[in-house]
Amino acid sequence: DAMHALLARATTIPFCRVALRNAKSVSTRRGASVVTMSARKGGVASDEEFDAFVSKNDGKTIFVVDARNPDFSVEPDDETFGGPSGSAPITDCGTAARPNALNIPFDRAAGCLPKDGLDALEAQAGGDKDVPIVTHCGGGGRGQKAKDYLLGLGYTNVVNGGGPKVTELWERFGSL
Repeated sequence: DAMHALLARATTIPFCRVALRNAKSVSTRRGASVVTMSARKGGVASDEEFDAFVSKNDGKTIFVVDARNPDFSVEPDDETFGGPSGSAPITDCGTAARPNALNIPFDRAAGCLPKDGLDALEAQAGGDKDVPIVTHCGGGGRGQKAKDYLLGLGYTNVVNGGGPKVTELWERFGSL
């Protein structure tokens, strides 16, 4: 096929061994290896940005705003990871499994986070607008909207962690 023809004509260039983040190696029928990168949605932190955020907030409680919607009729894709049989159930927020997580669903239609959820965040943060917060949804789209909304309310220390689809970051904060 066209991909194999392209690979057969490709020139091999020696290079230093480099660790690639989010890389997946795929072998072709001809034995060549192709490296592909998993794309992150706009605004989702890079591994380096997330690590810097965690380092900057060392010793502080990091809160997690889970922007997924537990009403799967509104956001059907949220059930994939966030349903009872998913790998990241929304119902884990605020439990021993995810003690620092609050489920504050981003409302796409209204373009906001609900007031009761924001009140709960403010109470847990003690009114501190510089409290470290990781926002997320399934892959980062609503996580970014939640981050932008919180920044608009005056929160100053917020990062978008993507969500369970961004496994490299989820492994770092999914149990907070």
